[in-house]
Amino acid sequence: MKNNFYSHPYHLVDYSPWPITGAIGVLTLVTGMVKWFHNFNMNLLMLGYLIIILTMYQWWRDVSREGTFQGKHTILVTKGLRWGMILFIISEIFFFISFFWAFFHSSLSPNIEIGATWPPTNIVPFNPFQIPLLNTIILITSGVTVTWAHHAIMENNHSQMTQGLFLTIILGIYFTFLQAYEYLEAPFTIADSIYGSTFFMATGFHGLHVMIGTMFLLICLIRHINNQFSNNHHFGFEAAAWYWHFVDVVWLFLYISIYWWGN
Repeated sequence: MKNNFYSHPYHLVDYSPWPITGAIGVLTLVTGMVKWFHNFNMNLLMLGYLIIILTMYQWWRDVSREGTFQGKHTILVTKGLRWGMILFIISEIFFFISFFWAFFHSSLSPNIEIGATWPPTNIVPFNPFQIPLLNTIILITSGVTVTWAHHAIMENNHSQMTQGLFLTIILGIYFTFLQAYEYLEAPFTIADSIYGSTFFMATGFHGLHVMIGTMFLLICLIRHINNQFSNNHHFGFEAAAWYWHFVDVVWLFLYISIYWWGN
């Protein structure tokens, strides 16, 4: 890996098609979700996912080349990237606050239309001490393994970094499969009153974030195996670790409020 050799105190952005293709992908994805909800047709939804995945791959590839081989990520540029990631995570926090707000607004003062009780009449909620508790243990464990990997890279321990990242990715995939199984066995749907809407929107978007975080960490593992990280130049992995810890904390709030207290 080459060392930084650029001395400018700002980030020079090269011309890139990926912002516009990413916007097209998100538009296609959201439109495809609406079509799926109303017509039960997933073709447009899958096209949106494909465009976003291809955009993510090629955009991350370019950023990795800038930071690893072209030496454009100077100290000040890296500082800007850190603040960008911090602000992104803060925006994600407020995104989830909106779902918690809707949940507590509906649960603390349930309307007469849902039986003036919470959970609403005829809604059978999940047992919080079965799959939800197992998923909580899985995510807490994954937080430990990603921290282990972070300390390993700072100590130039290549093998432990690989092991910690690999275990974190496996735990993320395991969590996703368990949540998918939970959805298949759910005794209610997203159309079943405000309970179903808030439950599936909050846990569903969290599951999406887990999948994104898993892909983020997988990219970091591939880059680590290719020796693109060092003990003092690994912000790509550090950003992924921050994101994963954010996903962990959001799940703890989801488990306590929706699965346990809201039960």
